[in-house]
Amino acid sequence: MKKIIAVYPGTFDPITYGHIDIIERASVIFDEVIVTIALNSSKKPLFTEEERKAMVLKAMKKFKNVRVDSFNGLLVNYAKDVNASVIIRGLRAISDFEFEFQMSLTNRKLAPDVSTLFLMPNEKYTYLNSTLVKELAAFEGKIDCFVPEFVVKKLKEKFKK
Repeated sequence: MKKIIAVYPGTFDPITYGHIDIIERASVIFDEVIVTIALNSSKKPLFTEEERKAMVLKAMKKFKNVRVDSFNGLLVNYAKDVNASVIIRGLRAISDFEFEFQMSLTNRKLAPDVSTLFLMPNEKYTYLNSTLVKELAAFEGKIDCFVPEFVVKKLKEKFKK
């Protein structure tokens, strides 16, 4: 029987409970989930690749079939390189759908053998994103309900500098 591998890409700057919720859902569906940190040159992340990878690794300890990686370039090429047949994308709100749908169709054109699966997080995370968490942290807002404690500490360290 063929092992089904899924890729869940993102900048994870930082990882949030919304991300973790999607990963947990995916880990039940697929034999292996690769959480891959996108090294997108158009974005200016707060955390380095190594810092993001360390946080994601720490958040993934409880999942036996999840591994963490990073990539630069086209996602569909990365998916092919790791033998993934599925790309996981999270949809928080209807506003996410148009962009994600466009990307999904483009990816299908480039790699017809790689499917995109949209997963919705628990409704308590539908408004949550990393940008919001960073903004709250910058102004010393309460963020422990949005991210694990080790991420709270990392954000506090970043904004003290």
